[in-house]
Amino acid sequence: MVTVGQISAGVRNNIIPEELEMKGTIRTLNNDDQKMIHAKVNLIATNIAESAGATAEVNITSKTLVTYNDPSLTEKMLPTLEEVAGKNNVNLAPATTGAEDFSYYQDKIPGLYFFLGGMPKGKTAAETAGHHTPDFYIDEGGFVLGMKAMANLALDYMEMNAKK
Repeated sequence: MVTVGQISAGVRNNIIPEELEMKGTIRTLNNDDQKMIHAKVNLIATNIAESAGATAEVNITSKTLVTYNDPSLTEKMLPTLEEVAGKNNVNLAPATTGAEDFSYYQDKIPGLYFFLGGMPKGKTAAETAGHHTPDFYIDEGGFVLGMKAMANLALDYMEMNAKK
């Protein structure tokens, strides 16, 4: 997913600007797609600029790696999460393009990233402010469930992999 979130150019509405700067994010579900999209963004920007007799300079900075849940580990640990939170409270969701520092751990060893949830009781998603907004609020009551989940995941994983 390529998102342009900021465009800056010019000083007046009736003067063609000498420069334009665009900033955004690029998020993918795997490293190969990330490399391909980076190359295509560079190619498209360069070709559009050249078609207008201009030049383009593309600078892409990778801030985090792809956050990727190991499928085998996820399958093994899903019953633990269902036991702790209740089967009806656990959803195995399709991959998303969220970016997390946790990806650096997953680059070294198989990892499992999951969302705990913290929506205020009695509210719907439409009634609450989203992440990265000034009005974001999290119900800290879910922290107990989070600690139980982490503790049980660690214990069950150790039991599954204990040398007998």
